Amino acid sequence: MDKLKVGIVGLGRWARVLTRASTLSEKVEIVVGFSRSADTRSKFEEETGIPSVSSLDEMLSRDDIKGVILTVPNEQHYPVALQVAKAGKHVYTEKPIAHNLEHGLAIEKLQSEFGITVTVGHSARLLGGVQEIKKRITAGELGKVGFFEANFSNERALELTPDTWRWYKDRAPGGPLSQLAIHMFDVVNYLGADIVEASSIASKLSPVGAEVDDQSMTLLKFSDGAIAYIGTCWTSPGIFSLRVFGSKGLIHYEIDFGTWDTPEEIKNSSTFYIQRGKDGFGKREVLSEPETNMFTAELDIFADSCRSGKTSVLSAENGNEAVACVYAALSSIERNGAGVKLSEVVEAASKK
Repeated sequence: MDKLKVGIVGLGRWARVLTRASTLSEKVEIVVGFSRSADTRSKFEEETGIPSVSSLDEMLSRDDIKGVILTVPNEQHYPVALQVAKAGKHVYTEKPIAHNLEHGLAIEKLQSEFGITVTVGHSARLLGGVQEIKKRITAGELGKVGFFEANFSNERALELTPDTWRWYKDRAPGGPLSQLAIHMFDVVNYLGADIVEASSIASKLSPVGAEVDDQSMTLLKFSDGAIAYIGTCWTSPGIFSLRVFGSKGLIHYEIDFGTWDTPEEIKNSSTFYIQRGKDGFGKREVLSEPETNMFTAELDIFADSCRSGKTSVLSAENGNEAVACVYAALSSIERNGAGVKLSEVVEAASKK
């Protein structure tokens, strides 16, 4: 089967990460790029060997292009996705699905309005360790899961300047809450039952003076009574860690954030173990992390959706559930940490 041909819009750092991942895929091929900046287009062509066009319309007019990957700033996701959908092309958008829930719900509706699919790049759920945890939870190996503990942090707030979009509250709501914690909201949503409520506190400690908060702690409650803690710090060395606690055992999974852009290297430095029953820490069993490349995997999922016309686990619905967690947390911060139901923020966004 020939590789599915797609275009990519927004040719910055993340476009290069996904373009590299596409070269490892047997299902999808990025054949053209677009950026409004001529300099950015030239740099992308030089680094990847992929040609670019000077207008999005030129890309969308091509019959051989079946889908388009969006790596534009968050607030541009909806307007660009709308243009792509109107052209009858399938949409892949980097997480979050949109910079606010109103736009996220509007992107989800594009599927029924224009007969296309939307794939959201929540790649963390495709990590080998997360996939293995899901398998063991489903098999009952952990017993009844009651608690999740997760942290995704890095030093981004120490590097922000006023000419970067993450500086601004309206473009990166909650800072690391919408940029990092959202990954963990999706991961625990994937591993657990439906998330029904969030409460959160936040703080601003970075000396650079950005508008956004740079520390947050969020508690989640699930429909089955389980709870989760999601922490994120934007002023520290990078970390991605996840622990799942069940009645029969717990699993700890942690990766070296320095390998995030090269996921084929993640398992070489990850920490992954299970601790069973009443066994002490010293009796933990080291687990083997499956060979995966989460970015190639998500592009393959996108290709499958383009061919089949069916949504996947990287769905707009799941993407909006993660954004709903962000906005419930933001509302909770405004209410001094009071719990906010996700249904409340979804209903409010639906009325706008």
